[in-house]
Amino acid sequence: MLAGVSVDYYTRLEQGRLTSASEGVILSIAEALQLTAPETQYLQDLMRPQPRRENRGRSTPSAQTVRPALVKLLEGMNDQPAFILGRRNEVLATNALFDALTVPFLQRPAHDRNLLRWLLTDPGARTLYLDWAEVTSGVVGVLRADAGRYPGDTETAALVEEFSQASPEFRLWWAEHNVVERTWGSKRFDHPVVGRLDITYEALNLPGDPDQVLFVYPGSTPADVDKLRILASWNTAARATS
Repeated sequence: MLAGVSVDYYTRLEQGRLTSASEGVILSIAEALQLTAPETQYLQDLMRPQPRRENRGRSTPSAQTVRPALVKLLEGMNDQPAFILGRRNEVLATNALFDALTVPFLQRPAHDRNLLRWLLTDPGARTLYLDWAEVTSGVVGVLRADAGRYPGDTETAALVEEFSQASPEFRLWWAEHNVVERTWGSKRFDHPVVGRLDITYEALNLPGDPDQVLFVYPGSTPADVDKLRILASWNTAARATS
């Protein structure tokens, strides 16, 4: 009633028995359901006409690359952890300080650089993030949004199956259908080298590739900034002796 559509129309829409709906109807339903902006975008993605079955999952190549200039940009951030996240939460590029803060993703095999896999399966991730459940469920929501933008993607389906088998938490969070868009916020760490860190972050969508997001952790309080500098010095020394 709030959306201005009949019960029969809404039922057929919800069950996927309508091939399309007007933008006005979709936005009216989103308003009636009080959806957030990311949730509204997810609904719009779900309501887009789908490609023919034999073409599903073929429109997006599996290989994701970062422009060399962006890699240099990351390398120049000596006092700020930074990384670039691609589709399906794949870590595409990092700087040395992000490696020291978390793990050196790019030293792993190419198929094992997934941020969500690390959060779900590595015990070190659970102890590093003081709010591990909140952080990880948010990354699950990012994967849900990605799945909405690219329905039928076979690599996403394989990840969902893998994570569902490996993690009861993932099964719970995936079933909740929460959709998350990263913008800005803060994270709390308990790092084995510098201890407690409260770090703000900014998520910046990169021009020219809407599927890549640059994350920068500029720090929060002066004490946290100092700890990041100590971590950077420790990492430089550790790399020199390795």
